[in-house]
Amino acid sequence: MNTKNFRLLAVAAAASLALAGCATSPGYGGGGGYNNGGYNNPPPSGYGNQNNSCYDCGVVTRIEQISTQSNAPSATGAVLGGLVGAVAGRKIADDHTDSKGRKNTATVGGAVAGAIAGNAIQNRVGAPSYNVYVRMDDGRTQVVTQKDLGGIRENTYVRVTNGRAYVR
Repeated sequence: MNTKNFRLLAVAAAASLALAGCATSPGYGGGGGYNNGGYNNPPPSGYGNQNNSCYDCGVVTRIEQISTQSNAPSATGAVLGGLVGAVAGRKIADDHTDSKGRKNTATVGGAVAGAIAGNAIQNRVGAPSYNVYVRMDDGRTQVVTQKDLGGIRENTYVRVTNGRAYVR
């Protein structure tokens, strides 16, 4: 085996070991994420509540709405979306037709579609978010932030998965 192949093999082995170390680190990769802090492992036996059938379940203790007021006027999304849609429609029509009437129709159609999309995006961005406080079955407390509650109220039994609470 020559020196060049040996170096390549050594670099590949080192990279494999480094990646394997990252893959098994708690809190990284396997869904550990920001909101659940790496608590994907089951609790030790005898810890907290003995009902270990659902480690990521608990009761909602509090819900607070996070203020997300937008500084932009209410029509800004529709206006900007309409402008972008009109320009895109005109550009597409310029590339695909020579008819002035079709270019105008494409421009108007693009403006309408862009205005609808821009309005929908602004409404979604300006929608309130909620901090949902969950007392887990093992006694710890988790707070998840989500845009919609999906039927969740205080004292609702929920499951926390992927940084979101779901009614159980």
